Amino acid sequence: MKNILYLVAVDGSDCSLRAADRAVNLAKQTHASVTFLTVKDWSYLQPMVLEGAAPIILDQAAEELHTRTHVLVPLIEKYQDSDLEIKAELVWGDPSSEIQTKIKELRANMLFIGRQGRSRIADILLGSIANKLAHQADIPIVLVP
Repeated sequence: MKNILYLVAVDGSDCSLRAADRAVNLAKQTHASVTFLTVKDWSYLQPMVLEGAAPIILDQAAEELHTRTHVLVPLIEKYQDSDLEIKAELVWGDPSSEIQTKIKELRANMLFIGRQGRSRIADILLGSIANKLAHQADIPIVLVP
């Protein structure tokens, strides 16, 4: 029997935490494993720079530590008694591209993602990551409100 893997895109938003709950609940019923994935978009974190002004330097290691401490570790701890294989990963890059790459790399069977992420303004201006993935991913997607 093929191992079932659910990939869950998480960013700490309420929608992504609900997506994690849905994935874990379904995984319990289907004996699947779950991987939580956070993608840090470096370009989004870089502030807009005015010509002649010195840019603010963001510390990648500090950003990773903050994300692991406040997003990934709490999720792992929340579900540690679920009797499921649960992993967490953090990668850097364009979120929709990196999520698609992980889907293929991990051979995920289903993607769970919150319908709205942490930045509602960016979603409005650029289009949501969930919307992009709903049109581009090659596996079933659960969009969680």
